[in-house]
Parts: sequence; structure tokens; C-alpha cells
Amino acid sequence: MSRKVLIVDDEVNIVISLEFLMAQAGYAVEIARTGDEALLKIADFAPDLILLDVMLPGMNGFDICQRIRQTPAWRHIKVVMLTAKGREVEITKGLALGADAYITKPFSTKALLAEVESQFQKVHAPLPS
Repeated sequence: MSRKVLIVDDEVNIVISLEFLMAQAGYAVEIARTGDEALLKIADFAPDLILLDVMLPGMNGFDICQRIRQTPAWRHIKVVMLTAKGREVEITKGLALGADAYITKPFSTKALLAEVESQFQKVHAPLPS
């Protein structure tokens, strides 16, 4: 069963490139373009990891991240903030709200894939004996 990635971004060009990149890497991919749509997709698609923009129509990415961490059934989902909001205060806020990683746009596709795979390794790492 392939791992599932939800891309939450409203920029069409970013969505197209991320969708292609994640599909090529073998992940099952779904897209959400608003905060409200993201919450519905999380419930329906049950992603293993979310690539989450901050600036979205309606609910922003920080609020979505906080909602994920406050929902017991979703706490296991890895959240990678992927945004143009790159000031230190924004990075600190994203990580404090529970993001597992914070990547600023523009980003290296190689670095993004490495981060996604790193997050999945953390999810599936064996427990110490």
C-alpha cells in the first residue's frame, strides 16, 4: 500500500509540480486548495503526510496544523509546512503548532523529496528494543 500525501496549496503551478513530484516518487496524492477543503480531505483521504501552505483562502495553514494536532485521530499525520512565509517568527510559530518540518518557497525538489522520505522513516522507524 503506497503512502498517502495531501497537498494543501492554492497556487496552481505549485500544485501541479508537487503532484507530479509526489506521484513520480510513488505516493498516492490528493489536493486541497482551501483550508476547509483540507479538513474534509484529511477526514476522507486519511493522509500519512501533508504538504501544507500557510497562505490559503479561508482557514490558514497555521490554523489547520493546530487543528490536526488537537484531533486525536490525526495526531500521527506528518505535517510539512511548505510556504513563502520564511521569517523566523513564522517558522517558530509553525513548529510550535506541531509542524514536523518547515520548508520555505522557493524550494529544491530534491530537498523536499528528501524531507518527505525522512518524515516517513520517522513514522515507520522500528521501536528500540
